[in-house]
Parts: sequence; structure tokens; C-alpha cells
Amino acid sequence: MKAVWFAGALALAGAAVMAEQPAASPAPATEQVLAKAAKFPSGYLDHAALPDSIALLPAPPADDSTAFARDEEASKRGLALHGTARWDLATSDADLFTPKATEALSCAAGFEVSPETTPATARLLRRAMIDLGVSTGGAKNKYQRPRPFMENGQPTCTPSFENYLRKDGSYPSGHSAIGYGWGLIMAELVPGRATQLVARGRAFGDSRRVCNVHWLSDVEEGRIVATATVAELHSVPAFQDDLKAAQKEIAAGNLPAPTSDCAKEAEALAEG
Repeated sequence: MKAVWFAGALALAGAAVMAEQPAASPAPATEQVLAKAAKFPSGYLDHAALPDSIALLPAPPADDSTAFARDEEASKRGLALHGTARWDLATSDADLFTPKATEALSCAAGFEVSPETTPATARLLRRAMIDLGVSTGGAKNKYQRPRPFMENGQPTCTPSFENYLRKDGSYPSGHSAIGYGWGLIMAELVPGRATQLVARGRAFGDSRRVCNVHWLSDVEEGRIVATATVAELHSVPAFQDDLKAAQKEIAAGNLPAPTSDCAKEAEALAEG
């Protein structure tokens, strides 16, 4: 996998670029994207070990199907949240580049999840993020599904990325794969809060529907890719080692409370 290409894909809201993609057609990248790419660790999985999202998933819903009518209805519900606290949370969840991204799990975990407070845990999540995102690339590239804002003409929560998003397939959602995968991994690390963590990972992905950049079915199928990817990650010794280091870090205790307003986050999530 080429780190720059994946960084460009993350700029496109979690899209993935497969390792063998020809050099003539890399994901769009800006100087800012290139600078941030160098800060990402490599993933755990070789390309050949990545789950095959084409084999895992059905084709996206046809435009005249009941399933697509469901997608449209879910999109309308998301658009109705524009300007609410849930929209603000979705905007925050759109950030995958900065170290703050893992802080999205802090309230669900019951402690601050960041490179400063839990470096081993944050490294585990950020490295797994690469595999979770890239695993969606096969289906994305095959189907090249247009995103909701391209169909309805309504705003997104990340307007500066819209030009990139137009060039990147919507199905399945890389953000959803990453969020749900993070929730599964964190649930293993903090089993006493498994329900909260998996639910927050699910909501992290659903933030893309709220943001008007993914259909509901994109988000749902991202969870399938995440489940397969996390299962495959457990076969990798380096992942197992990092998982144990994170478990040791958390078991040591003395972890700071979340800096986020957890009551406000709960209220936002309750909005839809």
C-alpha cells in the first residue's frame, strides 16, 4: 500500500486505494494531504490478506428498488439534522487525519483515548484504521456509486472535501468500516463497556449519513467489511502484540477522564 494514496483516500472521507492501483491514477492529493500522510503508520495486513469487499457485499441498491427508497428516506432524516448538535458531532466524526480522531471513543470508553493519554491504544487504532479503510477499496472502485449530495444537491458537513468526494465511490463507507472496527477493537480492550463502544463505533459511521456524504446502505455494509477485517487482524502477530500492549496500558489504570462533554455527546446521539 502506498501511504500517500491512502492519505488522499482518507481526505475523501475514508475512501480506500488498493495497493496495486496503477501509479498513473492515484487518489487526489494536496500538499496538506501529503504532509499528513507521513504521520500515519503502516497497516498490519498485506494486500493479499485484506478481506475482499467485492466478494463480501452485494451490489449497491438499484435506483428503482425498495432498498434505494429506504436509502433516500434515511438521507432525508439525516438532512433534517442539519444545524443540530448531531450535525456538529457528525462534523467532528469526519476527522480521521488528526490524532484527535480516536478521542471520539473516549466517552464510550470512560477515559481519554489519545496519543498523549493512551499511546499504545491510540497507535493500535490508528494502525488498524489503515487496514479497515483500505479493505473497502475493492467494492468502492468496482461500483463507483454517486454520493447523496451529488444526487440531492444539499450541503455536506465537510464542503471543502466535496470535489474529492465526487471522484470517490460511496459504497461502502470507509468511515463506517473504521468506526465500527474501532468499536469492536475497543470492546475487546474494555469489555465492561462493550455495548457503549460498539454503539459509538456504529454511530461514528452513521455520522456519514448525517453529513450527507453516504447512503445508509453504504454505512451498513461498511460494518460488514469492518467485521471481516478485525477478524483477519487477529491472525497477525504484530496486531496481537499491539493489542496486548494496549490491554496492559488500560489495565494499569490511572487514565484521565474524557475531555469531551459526554452529556452533550449523548444528547447529540439521541437526536438521530
